[in-house]
Amino acid sequence: MEVKKSWEVRGNARVVPGIVLAAGYSTRMGRSKALLRVRPDGPTFVDQLVSTLLAGGVTDVLVVARPDDEALVRELETRATAIRVVPNERADRGQLSSLIAGLNAADHPGVAAILVTPVDAPFVRPETIAAILTAFDERHPPIVRATFRGRHGHPVLFARSVFAELRRASIDVGAKAVVHAHAHDRLDLDVDDPAVVDDIDRPEDYTRIVDEPR
Repeated sequence: MEVKKSWEVRGNARVVPGIVLAAGYSTRMGRSKALLRVRPDGPTFVDQLVSTLLAGGVTDVLVVARPDDEALVRELETRATAIRVVPNERADRGQLSSLIAGLNAADHPGVAAILVTPVDAPFVRPETIAAILTAFDERHPPIVRATFRGRHGHPVLFARSVFAELRRASIDVGAKAVVHAHAHDRLDLDVDDPAVVDDIDRPEDYTRIVDEPR
């Protein structure tokens, strides 16, 4: 699996790569969630998310995938914009393993934070991404978590100050342990975007959410 690299910083010194977690097995959906379409004639979930992250202002996009997911790799190779595909050899160990794979690939001198989202949140707006990045620039919290009417969701931004904590986190608990440990200083950013709390795990979830007016 080719790893595509792009270190350009677009217009400022703040480097925040976006990481899309797409190495799951989609067992409850019964087919790849990454390759579902946001509408019958529209882009796939993964393609939509990559476009949204770039439009929202991230400096680089990485998609974490299983090494054997050839269909997903082919989908990503059709994009005109270069992204990085990060293989997760430990995908069977859960979502934290994908986050760490993405973090290790993204981390280099100059990276201030990572912005993480699962692939099954494709309807998040670019304005939401921009709001998270702006809040981080202005207030410098260790974690920025998108919320909608008090419900927390995704994306979640993790500052460099918590990278070591993420790497030490229990595989059984995942990144939630780090988020909970920073209850006193994380920023829960309320946004006017119901898509941050979308939960698309089953076919009926997909049908309901895709049919909703956005």
